[in-house]
Amino acid sequence: MKKILSGVLIGGALIVTGCVAPKADDIKKVLAENPEILYDVIKKDPVKFMEVLSEASEAAKEEMQKREMQAQQKKMDNEFANPKQPVIGANRAVHGNVDAPITIVEYSDFQCPYCSRGYQTVKQVFNAYGDNVKVIYKHLPLSFHPHALIAAQYFEAIGLQSSEKAYEFHDVLFENQNELKSGGKEYLAKTAKGLGVNMKQLEKDLNSEAVMKTIQADISEAQGFGFQGTPAFLVNGVSLYGAQPFPAFKQVIDRHLAEAKK
Repeated sequence: MKKILSGVLIGGALIVTGCVAPKADDIKKVLAENPEILYDVIKKDPVKFMEVLSEASEAAKEEMQKREMQAQQKKMDNEFANPKQPVIGANRAVHGNVDAPITIVEYSDFQCPYCSRGYQTVKQVFNAYGDNVKVIYKHLPLSFHPHALIAAQYFEAIGLQSSEKAYEFHDVLFENQNELKSGGKEYLAKTAKGLGVNMKQLEKDLNSEAVMKTIQADISEAQGFGFQGTPAFLVNGVSLYGAQPFPAFKQVIDRHLAEAKK
Protein backbone atom coordinates (compact mmCIF):
# COMPACT_ATOMS: atom_id res chain seq x y z
CA MET A 1 0.00 0.00 0.00
CA LYS A 2 1.32 3.39 -0.97
CA LYS A 3 1.95 5.63 1.99
CA ILE A 4 0.94 9.30 1.81
CA LEU A 5 3.32 11.40 3.86
CA SER A 6 2.95 15.04 4.75
CA GLY A 7 5.50 17.75 5.62
CA VAL A 8 7.58 17.32 8.76
CA LEU A 9 9.76 19.74 10.64
CA ILE A 10 13.44 18.82 10.93
CA GLY A 11 15.84 21.20 12.59
CA GLY A 12 13.43 24.10 12.26
CA ALA A 13 12.90 23.65 8.49
CA LEU A 14 9.88 22.29 6.69
CA ILE A 15 10.59 19.15 4.67
CA VAL A 16 7.95 17.93 2.21
CA THR A 17 8.14 14.16 1.98
CA GLY A 18 4.97 13.16 0.22
CA CYS A 19 2.08 14.24 -2.00
CA VAL A 20 0.11 16.08 0.68
CA ALA A 21 0.94 19.78 0.59
CA PRO A 22 2.04 21.39 3.84
CA LYS A 23 -0.52 23.65 5.45
CA ALA A 24 -0.11 27.39 5.07
CA ASP A 25 -0.20 27.81 8.85
CA ASP A 26 2.73 25.41 9.19
CA ILE A 27 4.76 27.41 6.68
CA LYS A 28 3.93 30.67 8.42
CA LYS A 29 4.97 29.21 11.76
CA VAL A 30 8.30 28.04 10.42
CA LEU A 31 9.04 31.41 8.79
CA ALA A 32 8.00 33.26 11.93
CA GLU A 33 10.33 31.13 14.05
CA ASN A 34 13.11 31.13 11.46
CA PRO A 35 13.02 34.46 9.58
CA GLU A 36 16.57 33.88 8.35
CA ILE A 37 15.11 31.45 5.82
CA LEU A 38 13.29 34.29 4.08
CA TYR A 39 16.26 36.64 4.48
CA ASP A 40 18.54 34.11 2.80
CA VAL A 41 16.15 33.79 -0.14
CA ILE A 42 16.00 37.57 -0.61
CA LYS A 43 19.75 38.05 -0.31
CA LYS A 44 20.43 35.29 -2.79
CA ASP A 45 18.63 37.16 -5.60
CA PRO A 46 17.08 40.45 -4.41
CA VAL A 47 16.22 41.62 -7.95
CA LYS A 48 14.29 38.46 -8.67
CA PHE A 49 12.56 38.72 -5.31
CA MET A 50 11.40 42.27 -6.09
CA GLU A 51 10.17 41.20 -9.52
CA VAL A 52 8.12 38.41 -7.99
CA LEU A 53 6.81 40.76 -5.30
CA SER A 54 5.82 43.33 -7.92
CA GLU A 55 4.03 40.70 -10.01
CA ALA A 56 2.19 39.43 -6.93
CA SER A 57 1.18 42.98 -6.03
CA GLU A 58 -0.22 43.65 -9.52
CA ALA A 59 -2.07 40.33 -9.49
CA ALA A 60 -3.57 41.19 -6.09
CA LYS A 61 -4.69 44.61 -7.36
CA GLU A 62 -6.35 43.06 -10.41
CA GLU A 63 -8.13 40.52 -8.24
CA MET A 64 -9.34 43.24 -5.85
CA GLN A 65 -10.60 45.34 -8.76
CA LYS A 66 -12.35 42.31 -10.23
CA ARG A 67 -14.07 41.56 -6.92
CA GLU A 68 -15.06 45.23 -6.50
CA MET A 69 -16.57 45.31 -10.00
CA GLN A 70 -18.47 42.10 -9.30
CA ALA A 71 -19.78 43.54 -6.02
CA GLN A 72 -20.86 46.75 -7.76
CA GLN A 73 -22.57 44.82 -10.53
CA LYS A 74 -24.42 42.68 -7.98
CA LYS A 75 -25.52 45.81 -6.11
CA MET A 76 -26.71 47.39 -9.35
CA ASP A 77 -28.64 44.27 -10.35
CA ASN A 78 -30.33 44.28 -6.94
CA GLU A 79 -31.30 47.92 -7.35
CA PHE A 80 -32.71 47.33 -10.82
CA ALA A 81 -34.89 44.64 -9.27
CA ASN A 82 -35.66 46.74 -6.18
CA PRO A 83 -35.08 50.42 -7.02
CA LYS A 84 -34.81 53.04 -4.31
CA GLN A 85 -37.92 55.19 -3.99
CA PRO A 86 -37.16 58.89 -3.44
CA VAL A 87 -40.07 61.18 -2.59
CA ILE A 88 -40.77 63.69 -5.34
CA GLY A 89 -43.40 66.27 -4.39
CA ALA A 90 -45.75 67.73 -6.97
CA ASN A 91 -44.30 71.23 -6.51
CA ARG A 92 -40.69 70.16 -6.87
CA ALA A 93 -38.57 72.11 -9.37
CA VAL A 94 -37.91 69.88 -12.40
CA HIS A 95 -35.28 70.30 -15.10
CA GLY A 96 -36.18 68.70 -18.42
CA ASN A 97 -39.23 66.96 -19.82
CA VAL A 98 -41.60 66.31 -16.90
CA ASP A 99 -42.88 63.18 -18.69
CA ALA A 100 -39.42 61.75 -19.39
CA PRO A 101 -39.05 57.99 -18.77
CA ILE A 102 -35.74 58.51 -16.95
CA THR A 103 -35.69 60.46 -13.70
CA ILE A 104 -32.34 61.41 -12.22
CA VAL A 105 -32.50 62.52 -8.60
CA GLU A 106 -29.32 64.31 -7.60
CA TYR A 107 -28.21 64.92 -3.99
CA SER A 108 -25.75 67.76 -4.17
CA ASP A 109 -23.94 70.71 -2.58
CA PHE A 110 -23.49 73.97 -4.49
CA GLN A 111 -19.98 74.46 -3.06
CA CYS A 112 -18.70 70.92 -3.65
CA PRO A 113 -16.10 70.76 -6.47
CA TYR A 114 -17.07 67.16 -7.22
CA CYS A 115 -20.68 68.30 -7.62
CA SER A 116 -19.44 70.78 -10.20
CA ARG A 117 -18.01 67.84 -12.14
CA GLY A 118 -21.32 66.02 -11.70
CA TYR A 119 -23.08 69.07 -13.12
CA GLN A 120 -20.94 68.87 -16.26
CA THR A 121 -21.72 65.17 -16.63
CA VAL A 122 -25.46 65.77 -16.29
CA LYS A 123 -25.17 68.31 -19.12
CA GLN A 124 -23.66 65.51 -21.24
CA VAL A 125 -26.58 63.27 -20.28
CA PHE A 126 -29.08 65.90 -21.47
CA ASN A 127 -27.17 66.37 -24.72
CA ALA A 128 -27.26 62.62 -25.34
CA TYR A 129 -30.80 61.77 -24.20
CA GLY A 130 -32.79 65.00 -24.52
CA ASP A 131 -36.47 64.58 -23.66
CA ASN A 132 -35.88 61.07 -22.32
CA VAL A 133 -34.37 62.52 -19.13
CA LYS A 134 -35.42 64.84 -16.35
CA VAL A 135 -33.49 65.87 -13.23
CA ILE A 136 -34.69 66.61 -9.72
CA TYR A 137 -32.04 68.51 -7.79
CA LYS A 138 -32.05 67.69 -4.06
CA HIS A 139 -29.86 68.99 -1.30
CA LEU A 140 -27.12 67.52 0.86
CA PRO A 141 -25.22 70.63 2.02
CA LEU A 142 -22.04 69.68 3.84
CA SER A 143 -21.20 71.38 7.13
CA PHE A 144 -17.72 72.48 6.03
CA HIS A 145 -19.13 74.45 3.07
CA PRO A 146 -20.37 77.68 4.72
CA HIS A 147 -22.53 78.88 1.81
CA ALA A 148 -24.02 75.53 0.78
CA LEU A 149 -27.12 75.68 2.96
CA ILE A 150 -28.07 79.25 2.10
CA ALA A 151 -27.51 78.46 -1.59
CA ALA A 152 -29.93 75.54 -1.22
CA GLN A 153 -32.46 77.89 0.39
CA TYR A 154 -32.14 80.31 -2.53
CA PHE A 155 -32.65 77.50 -5.03
CA GLU A 156 -35.80 76.25 -3.32
CA ALA A 157 -37.20 79.75 -2.80
CA ILE A 158 -36.64 80.58 -6.47
CA GLY A 159 -38.19 77.24 -7.40
CA LEU A 160 -41.42 78.31 -5.71
CA GLN A 161 -41.61 81.05 -8.35
CA SER A 162 -40.24 79.20 -11.39
CA SER A 163 -38.55 75.85 -12.02
CA GLU A 164 -36.87 77.34 -15.07
CA LYS A 165 -35.33 80.21 -13.08
CA ALA A 166 -34.30 77.83 -10.29
CA TYR A 167 -32.26 75.75 -12.73
CA GLU A 168 -30.83 78.86 -14.38
CA PHE A 169 -29.70 79.88 -10.89
CA HIS A 170 -28.35 76.33 -10.36
CA ASP A 171 -26.30 76.55 -13.57
CA VAL A 172 -24.84 79.96 -12.74
CA LEU A 173 -23.68 78.75 -9.31
CA PHE A 174 -21.94 75.68 -10.69
CA GLU A 175 -20.33 77.69 -13.44
CA ASN A 176 -19.03 80.20 -10.89
CA GLN A 177 -18.22 78.28 -7.71
CA ASN A 178 -15.26 80.53 -6.85
CA GLU A 179 -17.51 83.59 -6.85
CA LEU A 180 -19.97 81.80 -4.57
CA LYS A 181 -17.11 80.95 -2.21
CA SER A 182 -15.88 84.56 -2.05
CA GLY A 183 -19.20 86.39 -2.33
CA GLY A 184 -21.54 84.28 -0.19
CA LYS A 185 -25.05 85.64 0.32
CA GLU A 186 -24.32 88.88 -1.54
CA TYR A 187 -23.39 86.89 -4.62
CA LEU A 188 -26.50 84.72 -4.27
CA ALA A 189 -28.78 87.75 -4.06
CA LYS A 190 -27.03 89.43 -6.99
CA THR A 191 -27.40 86.29 -9.11
CA ALA A 192 -31.09 85.88 -8.27
CA LYS A 193 -31.79 89.52 -9.06
CA GLY A 194 -29.97 89.22 -12.37
CA LEU A 195 -32.29 86.37 -13.35
CA GLY A 196 -35.37 88.55 -12.83
CA VAL A 197 -36.55 86.82 -9.67
CA ASN A 198 -39.18 88.58 -7.54
CA MET A 199 -36.81 89.59 -4.74
CA LYS A 200 -39.49 90.63 -2.24
CA GLN A 201 -41.14 87.24 -2.51
CA LEU A 202 -37.73 85.55 -2.40
CA GLU A 203 -36.89 87.23 0.92
CA LYS A 204 -40.21 86.02 2.36
CA ASP A 205 -39.67 82.44 1.18
CA LEU A 206 -35.95 82.15 1.91
CA ASN A 207 -36.30 81.09 5.56
CA SER A 208 -39.86 79.83 5.31
CA GLU A 209 -40.98 76.58 6.86
CA ALA A 210 -41.73 75.14 3.41
CA VAL A 211 -38.19 75.75 2.15
CA MET A 212 -36.44 74.54 5.31
CA LYS A 213 -38.61 71.41 5.51
CA THR A 214 -37.80 70.54 1.89
CA ILE A 215 -34.05 70.81 2.48
CA GLN A 216 -34.17 68.84 5.72
CA ALA A 217 -36.27 66.14 4.06
CA ASP A 218 -33.67 65.89 1.28
CA ILE A 219 -30.85 65.50 3.80
CA SER A 220 -32.74 62.82 5.72
CA GLU A 221 -33.64 60.96 2.55
CA ALA A 222 -30.05 60.99 1.29
CA GLN A 223 -28.76 59.70 4.61
CA GLY A 224 -31.46 57.04 4.63
CA PHE A 225 -30.14 55.80 1.29
CA GLY A 226 -26.63 55.67 2.75
CA PHE A 227 -25.35 58.79 0.96
CA GLN A 228 -22.96 60.65 3.25
CA GLY A 229 -21.01 62.68 0.68
CA THR A 230 -21.77 64.50 -2.55
CA PRO A 231 -22.70 64.13 -5.29
CA ALA A 232 -24.94 61.09 -5.29
CA PHE A 233 -27.52 60.16 -7.93
CA LEU A 234 -30.51 57.89 -8.35
CA VAL A 235 -31.28 56.98 -11.96
CA ASN A 236 -34.80 55.57 -11.86
CA GLY A 237 -33.90 54.36 -8.38
CA VAL A 238 -30.47 52.92 -9.23
CA SER A 239 -27.68 54.64 -7.33
CA LEU A 240 -24.50 56.17 -8.70
CA TYR A 241 -22.25 57.57 -6.00
CA GLY A 242 -19.65 60.27 -6.58
CA ALA A 243 -18.68 62.27 -9.67
CA GLN A 244 -19.20 59.37 -12.04
CA PRO A 245 -18.26 59.84 -15.72
CA PHE A 246 -20.82 59.89 -18.52
CA PRO A 247 -20.35 56.16 -19.43
CA ALA A 248 -21.54 55.17 -15.94
CA PHE A 249 -24.80 57.08 -16.49
CA LYS A 250 -25.11 55.74 -20.02
CA GLN A 251 -24.85 52.15 -18.81
CA VAL A 252 -27.70 52.59 -16.35
CA ILE A 253 -29.93 54.71 -18.61
CA ASP A 254 -29.54 52.41 -21.62
CA ARG A 255 -30.42 49.40 -19.49
CA HIS A 256 -33.53 51.14 -18.14
CA LEU A 257 -34.63 52.13 -21.65
CA ALA A 258 -33.96 48.64 -23.01
CA GLU A 259 -35.91 46.95 -20.19
CA ALA A 260 -38.81 49.37 -20.72
CA LYS A 261 -39.15 48.08 -24.29
CA LYS A 262 -39.47 44.42 -23.27
